Amino acid sequence: MQVLNDVVQSMLAVGPSVMLPVIIFLVGLIFRVKPSKALTAGITVGIGMLGINLVINLLTTNVGPAAQAMVKRFGFHLTIIDAGWPAVSAGTWAQPISAIMIPIILVVNVALLLMKLTKTLDIDIWNYWHMIAAAATAYVITKSWWFSIVCGVVYEVAVLIIADKTAPKVAEYYGLEGISFPTGSAAAYGLLGIPIGWVVSKIPGIKKLDVDPETIQKRFGVFGEPMVMGIIIGIILAALGGYSFPNILKLGMAMGGVMFLMPRMVKILMEGLIPIQEGAQKILQERYGDREIYLGMDAALSTGAPATLATGLLMVPITLFLAIILPGNRVLPFGDLATIPFFVALIVPSRKGNIVHSVLSCTIVMAIGLLMATDFGPTLTTMMHGIVTFPHGAAQVSNLDTGGNVLNWLILKFSQLVQPLFS
Repeated sequence: MQVLNDVVQSMLAVGPSVMLPVIIFLVGLIFRVKPSKALTAGITVGIGMLGINLVINLLTTNVGPAAQAMVKRFGFHLTIIDAGWPAVSAGTWAQPISAIMIPIILVVNVALLLMKLTKTLDIDIWNYWHMIAAAATAYVITKSWWFSIVCGVVYEVAVLIIADKTAPKVAEYYGLEGISFPTGSAAAYGLLGIPIGWVVSKIPGIKKLDVDPETIQKRFGVFGEPMVMGIIIGIILAALGGYSFPNILKLGMAMGGVMFLMPRMVKILMEGLIPIQEGAQKILQERYGDREIYLGMDAALSTGAPATLATGLLMVPITLFLAIILPGNRVLPFGDLATIPFFVALIVPSRKGNIVHSVLSCTIVMAIGLLMATDFGPTLTTMMHGIVTFPHGAAQVSNLDTGGNVLNWLILKFSQLVQPLFS
């Protein structure tokens, strides 16, 4: 098991910009794409992912400190600290069950694909940790290997079903043909947010509010341009954080840069995926007629849409405000605030980019997420104890990505229910 864990960690250590080209190349060969074309496609995808990661880094390194400044400025005092997905991911990988889960997830995905029970081939190995976190949650509570594996597989199946169902909207709204988002956090937030968004869109008065980037651009001219929207949102976040005037302008420009650059990085990545998609569709049509297959990719690709980024960034101060006023919440949002744009990846297209409806829907989902994250605190604290350094003053730790994830929370509740059977 230690050897398997070492191999897995070595693969993950090289990062997606190296491993993804290799995976794309191998998938291309499987789908009979010419080796030279498959190699070019893999390298192009790797370069696109490098670009996306650079822009994400620009986003997180600027929004994170702004969120921290807001927390400090308004003197929030809550006993469970949101440690962020990197800390929870580290705690997940440190569990004994983790290493064996990667091959199990791969085998289950391929088996479901061959049995025509899913259309998604999940090549986003780095986000397998979401599925592994479900298994790790069950293991921490029950210490049962077989039960933990079952929980991880159930979570995987749920995510693949959501990815399949939402892929048409992903293609329609984001222009990402043949792509689905089997990212655990995006799927779980979408599971709640899509039906909630539908209800929000039926509320008298609110249903007539149609505010998407295109409408804003038509009404406000240059102030409706995505990069200018990013600058305005960045200025608001910096002002709420109490930044000095020069730093307010810096954060504004950084967010404008994110809004401008992200769609271009996604476009580069998609150029590399097109030959693979064409090869896959050709093989499938030869063997199965009109059967579709989706390549499962990171929901970060959704941030190429201005409405998704705008909704995610607006949710940062809203989430902090919710944490203060919500009865029963004990989580101080912190580490995962900068990654909220990824959580809304499936909610925004379901609202056709309507920012008002998306923000209202996400506010309701986030309120539910904070309460689930509060309930998840003791388990995630146990999972991460001795593995990661807890934030100063934290009695317990949780996060929005895993703790506020309804699929993980259901695994938590089920594991607690059956735990006496394993004691």
